[in-house]
Amino acid sequence: MIIANYLYNAYPHENEGRLTRMRATLVRQEALGKIANDLKLSQSLILSTGELKSGGHHRESILADTVEAIIGAIYTESQDLPLLESIVLKWYEPYLDHIEPTDQLKDPKSRLQEYLQARKKHLPVYEVVDIQGDAPNQHFKVECTIDGLPKMMGEGSSRRFAEQAVAADFLKLLEQ
Repeated sequence: MIIANYLYNAYPHENEGRLTRMRATLVRQEALGKIANDLKLSQSLILSTGELKSGGHHRESILADTVEAIIGAIYTESQDLPLLESIVLKWYEPYLDHIEPTDQLKDPKSRLQEYLQARKKHLPVYEVVDIQGDAPNQHFKVECTIDGLPKMMGEGSSRRFAEQAVAADFLKLLEQ
């Protein structure tokens, strides 16, 4: 809510779709993980032995959850929304100046789908072809098929990341 309100006021002439993508960029796990690193929160985490062994102090999902929990705790304890807003915006300050209302804020999978739809082409088909390792340290390989183009492969630490990687590769190919 704080980030959405900030963007609405900072970009009053932007359309709702772009504001939504800007907000999503700023509040997704990756951004929250960066904020946690900025605040050096990993040094203060108390984790189970298993999480410690698997590198939990540096896992983006844990760091992002920690930032969200701190935001919730500050509000719960203070009930002071203006105070919370000032704290959160201070944390986000290095990132707010670099956010732009462009289509590049869309993830590669969304941009690929829109690219194909605009040209009345069939949508891509993603298929997980390999999973290596045990949770939470898995590595995924995803194959993507688009009619009329050679199949491509993407890899990542989750199915979603692998799909995003292969979609980004297809976009590079199609936008040449």
